[in-house]
Amino acid sequence: MKKKFRISPLLTCAFVSCLCFLSACLFSCNKTALPIKPPEQKSILLGFSQIGAESAWRTCHSQAVQRAAEEAGIQLLFSNAEQKQENQIKAIRSFIVYRVDVIAFVPIVQDGWDNVLKEARDAHIPVIVCDRKIRTSDRSLYAAYIGTDSEEEGKRAAQFLQKKFAGRKAADKVLNILEIRGTDGSSASDDRIKGFHAQLAGDRSFRIIHSESGNFMRSRGREIALGILERSGGKLRIDSRNIDILFSANDDMTLGFLEALSEKGITGHDFLTVVTVDAQQEAIDALQQGKINCVIECTPYQGRNIMRLARELAAGKSVERTELMEECVFSEFDDLSGIAPRGY
Repeated sequence: MKKKFRISPLLTCAFVSCLCFLSACLFSCNKTALPIKPPEQKSILLGFSQIGAESAWRTCHSQAVQRAAEEAGIQLLFSNAEQKQENQIKAIRSFIVYRVDVIAFVPIVQDGWDNVLKEARDAHIPVIVCDRKIRTSDRSLYAAYIGTDSEEEGKRAAQFLQKKFAGRKAADKVLNILEIRGTDGSSASDDRIKGFHAQLAGDRSFRIIHSESGNFMRSRGREIALGILERSGGKLRIDSRNIDILFSANDDMTLGFLEALSEKGITGHDFLTVVTVDAQQEAIDALQQGKINCVIECTPYQGRNIMRLARELAAGKSVERTELMEECVFSEFDDLSGIAPRGY
């Protein structure tokens, strides 16, 4: 008669315990080898309206926005307004119809945006104002401004002049300033001129004898110089008063102005102090060559900041109303040998 084989209860418990232990080990190892993949971030659609491509600075600004969008994985609808506000308004309305997550735009002028921004607000699309500011009676129409402090840029230009000509006596000749404005109605131009005037207010060493809009264009800077030379018989004068200082609201107008002088055989830097705004490479080169005396930086590298704000707004987060870029001043008082390539 065959004996039945009986498994001891103790042996059974031990066997089950070993199985549980091995299963736990395998589960633990699998967790380590195959981590849980985090959920992917929601794809964001950003509508961006640029004013145009009037300068090397503006081209760089557009490229910085496009590059930053690609790096951030943000889908970008980019529109070039070709210097026309009506084109920007059409672009913003098309973004609303397309149901983008966020709208960003560089306003060519300060006024005239309320209606289209109300449409964006009604569609629950947050708006970022970039580079230039707007004027509105209802600040809730846009979520944030990111860009430069144009009024401070104008003040810095005047401060350089006050430093350069410090110690002048009351009997000394008043220094005559030719002022070239940018696009009238834009905050970039209006605020730079405002800051420049505010800093020089009450300073009897300086006198603005002529102010003219160059619309931020190199060709207009050249035209202004040629017009002055023609009216004064080939001399850099306004109504028989010699021009001692040129303050220009951007580098392109400055470079166009200096080109016209060079074409006429006039070496402006021998007698003309030149202050300009933007700090593009060609202006820095002219500064290093002694053709320009001071360059106020206005950085075009705002793209990454814009993308960060867009992502935060798309997620429903609150953001700072105003974000200003850090900028510096380059002048004849500095060691200019170590300035890094500007990229624009």
